[in-house]
Amino acid sequence: MMTMPSSLRADAEQIWQGAIGAVDPERLLALAPADLLGPLPAGRIVVVGAGKAAAAMAAGLEARLAAAGFPPGRLSGLVSVPEGCGRGLASIEVRETRPAGVNLPTPRVVAATAAMLKSVGHLGPDDLAVALVTGGGSALLAAPRDGLTLDDKIAVTRFLSGAGADIGSLNTVRRAASAVKAGGLARACTAGRLVVLVLSDVIGDPLDLIASGPCMPTPAEPEVALDLLERFGAISAGIAPRIVERLERDLATAFSPQRSAPAGPNWQNAAGCEVSHRIVGNNDTAVEAAASAARALGYETIVRHARPGTPATLNHAEGIGLRLAAEGSELAARAARDGQPRAVIEGGEATVVIPADHGLGGRNQQTVLAAVSAVANWPAGLLVASLGTDGEDGPTDAAGAQADAAVARALGADRPALERALARCDSLPILERSGGLVRTGPTGTNVADVRIILARP
Repeated sequence: MMTMPSSLRADAEQIWQGAIGAVDPERLLALAPADLLGPLPAGRIVVVGAGKAAAAMAAGLEARLAAAGFPPGRLSGLVSVPEGCGRGLASIEVRETRPAGVNLPTPRVVAATAAMLKSVGHLGPDDLAVALVTGGGSALLAAPRDGLTLDDKIAVTRFLSGAGADIGSLNTVRRAASAVKAGGLARACTAGRLVVLVLSDVIGDPLDLIASGPCMPTPAEPEVALDLLERFGAISAGIAPRIVERLERDLATAFSPQRSAPAGPNWQNAAGCEVSHRIVGNNDTAVEAAASAARALGYETIVRHARPGTPATLNHAEGIGLRLAAEGSELAARAARDGQPRAVIEGGEATVVIPADHGLGGRNQQTVLAAVSAVANWPAGLLVASLGTDGEDGPTDAAGAQADAAVARALGADRPALERALARCDSLPILERSGGLVRTGPTGTNVADVRIILARP
């Protein structure tokens, strides 16, 4: 039997570092199949893309093409990333276009997107375009439709996020208001081929939702977007009325950017460009790596892969926290009885409904705070953690949070303050004081969240 590390925190760190390392984009590109890009072109390769992992993906792609002997003088490109995720590359420009921790588009994002659309629109049949699509790409790739503004898109994104909309609902509305999402990037491409490399942060890997599907020929579905705006209260609140008016006009005229969308991810646009998608990594990749690390540390491990279709109420951070607390307490009791360390590793991405009078926190911090609130006497051998693989949890500089007995004791010393923080979504300050925050810094990847329960005797 392996010697156990001295603390649950050391175990948890080893486990989540294993998860993040497994979805390192450079590693994934190096391990991808030899036919990832198909035959290399006689002409140029132009790379475009957006997301928290786009810089590392671009670096991995440059290394792969160099190893294949492709002339660097025929390679160029531009990718859009958050501040803190930039790096210097030989042929592909990495442009930092939005502040860290602020998952909203900026004028710099709009300018970078315009440059990408122009670059792929000046290619010929002997050229290859490569699009790098990763988590966080929706806010890093923005081209408001005619008549709409960047402020319109920011307002509706903020409102829906605060109302608890999940990523699918959010991106459905984004697609309907965008000239680059819902296949807009691919429709602009005049190369002979466009290969889309995807690092998925959406559970189930729906290509039309990851970064809002910039290369998927998905109908904009104005009726669905309007229904979502109605359901979450955006219309009655008067949020982004120009978007509502545009969608109502689309519905009246049966408008869709792609009226007859192909059935799958591989299709041909009007210019004759052959578009194909390849998924290089996802949440399952991270969860399996975390579980492998837990087993190597001696834990009997349960693995749960997140799947689409879970009722929205079960995805709320507070409900997830209650569930993790109950299961963790049971596993800690079993471990105390038989001496066997146990772990649960699961993936997913929680939602949070933010009140008007809110504080500062994120979905993972809210999840852990809810778990602590649910347990009167936290077991000595229990740790619960929830972390974003991108290193950003909401508009904060923390990746998420963890609670062991020491953190739970510190939080429980003032129960009224704990309950106020939970009700106001003000988790960061109280977790900071208790020592429960986890800060990794930007990781250069993004495949949603990993949750961990560890129980030891």
